[in-house]
Amino acid sequence: MTPTLIAELEAATSTVSATRSRLAKVEALSSLLSRLGPEEVAPAVGMLLGRVRQGRIGIGWRTLKSVQPEPAAEARLTVLEVDEVLTELAGTIGAGSQARRAELLHGMLGRATSPEQDFLVRVMLGDMRTGALDGVLTDALARAYDLPVATVRRAAMLTGDVGETARLAGAGEDLTEVGLRVGTPVLPMLAGTAVSAAEAVGTLGRCSVQAKLDGARIQVHRQGEQVQIFTRSLAEVTDRLPEIVEAVRALPAQELILDGETLALTEEGDPRPFQDSMARFGSDAGEVVLRPWFFDLLHVDGRDLIDEPLEQRLSELERVVGELLVPGVITDDPAEAEQVMSQSLDAGHEGVVVKGTDSRYTAGRRGSEWLKVKPVHTLDLVVIGAEWGYGRRTGWLSNLHLGARDPSGQFGSAGGLVMVGKTFKGLTDALLRWQTEHLQTIATERTEAWVRVRPELVVEIAVDGVQRSTRYPGGVALRFARVKHYREDKAVADADTIETVREMLR
Repeated sequence: MTPTLIAELEAATSTVSATRSRLAKVEALSSLLSRLGPEEVAPAVGMLLGRVRQGRIGIGWRTLKSVQPEPAAEARLTVLEVDEVLTELAGTIGAGSQARRAELLHGMLGRATSPEQDFLVRVMLGDMRTGALDGVLTDALARAYDLPVATVRRAAMLTGDVGETARLAGAGEDLTEVGLRVGTPVLPMLAGTAVSAAEAVGTLGRCSVQAKLDGARIQVHRQGEQVQIFTRSLAEVTDRLPEIVEAVRALPAQELILDGETLALTEEGDPRPFQDSMARFGSDAGEVVLRPWFFDLLHVDGRDLIDEPLEQRLSELERVVGELLVPGVITDDPAEAEQVMSQSLDAGHEGVVVKGTDSRYTAGRRGSEWLKVKPVHTLDLVVIGAEWGYGRRTGWLSNLHLGARDPSGQFGSAGGLVMVGKTFKGLTDALLRWQTEHLQTIATERTEAWVRVRPELVVEIAVDGVQRSTRYPGGVALRFARVKHYREDKAVADADTIETVREMLR
């Protein structure tokens, strides 16, 4: 079989990024997958997803900017050649590693054409932005290997790895034999969104309405005294969370797969700010103690529950975890659901998750059987600069620098602006084009990476909230900011103040 070229992956992702049609995306990817050799499937899928099979390879934007060889004139670089380089990059550490990494990158990128260089940079940065997400790829796998979509999606969920599922399919393995195994993390089920709790209940009927906690998602596996804890992305973090290990060891079961959240609480029992939980979540030890809360049970003592209705899973979950169950009710009353929403917000949580009581545990894409409801916060902020994009956004001013008014001068000069965050999310191609052209007409300072602009544009930003930050002088930073639209009807004097932003901490 002729080796697959990186150019073929780049062409497929270009096709995918150029269309909004899911069917067209699936067709482009399935055509590519059907041409791959068995040993090429797993590395190719990892590259398409921007999650290479080597895991973290330690290559960032600064390193890539320092290595910019002239592109090759002809496409000759293969998938397996790149996979080999990525493996060596991941294993290159210690003295002399920086020079060796630069040498490896220069050699690989120097053999790539200009489009291939752009593709490989996005692969290494995990920034594909093609719409080729797990759900689309699982559908493409089904088409490429003439398998039922449900079979491929279930195998992807149970292996926890679309690349591994692709490898099994490419090797002709029977995907129906893939089963749930304690110790092997599964892809998490995800929720869609609803405007209100009442709307969600109206859509789903009889529901579980549970608080949406502002913590980090965890999946916990127990087999006897052995406990393993995995993140949402299925990375293992067991050694960092001894308090959760002990809490799960104390539960009245020997085999468990639990889905839940972990967050830190104050001495009064209130949830701490999100960054406190995440800071502790990312370290081996600390004064902040994390508490687990569980909202689903996939396996208990030899019995798989993923195909049983949620109401039965919750009944078993309550029996097993007791007070570690996420608070909520089962109801078909929209008014009662709204009451739970109010109670959740009053307790300092994000909102609620509403789930149909007959829903099974599925993964691969956001479905309609679980719906999350959160208040939407918006702020009118001032654009004070922007960074040049890379990858697909090369040549466009993309990442906006956002400032709030500081009329008292508490954080700078009176009447000035104080930066509170950045975002490149929510920008359409049309808005990017306009933004790039206009910002350059009001630029006051330029570097290779960014421009500073006169503060005269107000943009409406949607945020999930704010958090304390030492990065910005106002001591606060936006969480999950995305652009809604520019406010041509507002002047800078109408923008929100830093005090308004800081009020959201409370």
